[in-house]
Amino acid sequence: MILLGIVGVLLIGAIAAGAAAMYRIFYSPSAFVERYVGLLADGRATEALAVPGVAVDSAELDAAGLSPDASDALLRRAALGEITDVRVVSEQARDGVFDVTVTYLAGGYEGTTTFEVEREGTVGLAPTWRFAESPLALIELEVSGSMVFEVNGFSVDKRQVSPDGVDADPRAPVSLLVFSPGIYSLSVDTAISSTPGVAVLSDSPLTRIPVSIIAQPTDQFLEVVQQRMEEFLTQCATQQVLQPTACPFGYPVEDRITSLPVWSIVEQPAVTVESDGAGWRILPAEAVAHIEVDVQSLFDGSITHVSEDVPFIVTGKISVLPDGTASIVVTGPDTQ
Repeated sequence: MILLGIVGVLLIGAIAAGAAAMYRIFYSPSAFVERYVGLLADGRATEALAVPGVAVDSAELDAAGLSPDASDALLRRAALGEITDVRVVSEQARDGVFDVTVTYLAGGYEGTTTFEVEREGTVGLAPTWRFAESPLALIELEVSGSMVFEVNGFSVDKRQVSPDGVDADPRAPVSLLVFSPGIYSLSVDTAISSTPGVAVLSDSPLTRIPVSIIAQPTDQFLEVVQQRMEEFLTQCATQQVLQPTACPFGYPVEDRITSLPVWSIVEQPAVTVESDGAGWRILPAEAVAHIEVDVQSLFDGSITHVSEDVPFIVTGKISVLPDGTASIVVTGPDTQ
């Protein structure tokens, strides 16, 4: 009988230990968090977003001090980065809420995130859980030099994610909801402009992550702008007037001219540009035109042949149209 009693105690202990192990592996707050992060690691964004407590509405965002108009465009598989080596390292209870901390590698970067989990209900005898605080975060992204950018290779247009739609201010940042944990590489890669990738680690729930990237013009784009500038100035030089219309150079004369002015461009400007919102600004550049004209003095009637170099400055603006083409407007320093 004593032996049977000992066996019974051992059996009860084994059952209790097994139940505790089952709870820890399948039904605990740690197991709940591990499943959520596992979904992200597997690229199952839709299922991760459906986990209780993940999705947020505008009121929750506003209460957290985040933009209530934030876009959910990045809450999809195509925008997820790599997450590996997920491990729960601690679980601590406080006032009915459990703080569950996990470590992981996000795109090769070591990360640690603590989640707040609370009891939701039960299914049978098993407890169910939800995030007491959504694990989503918000990237506030400012892109200069392009309306289009990429996040982990997923292409995004500012007009698609801004609450202002097609009227989106190209200089205004856009607010983008992202999963936490997550690694997000932000870049611009178009025929006109490009940037190196900027890696952003989202590791803190309901936090704002400000990011600013400035696109640089591609060599191909600069070649096209230089060519268009030279073509424009050469066309200006075909006008046989003292002040060519809509052109950045001219030659003022108070006397009478007795021959049609003949212009030529003897030194083309070396064009450089800088980003200006979604477009570009052509920085002031020096150039030289040459004029040949006969001028008759109103005082004594004498005729003088003018052969003179005329230095001038060119600037301009470049607008990128919705179809990706560029509109270039060349001006002088006094016509901006």
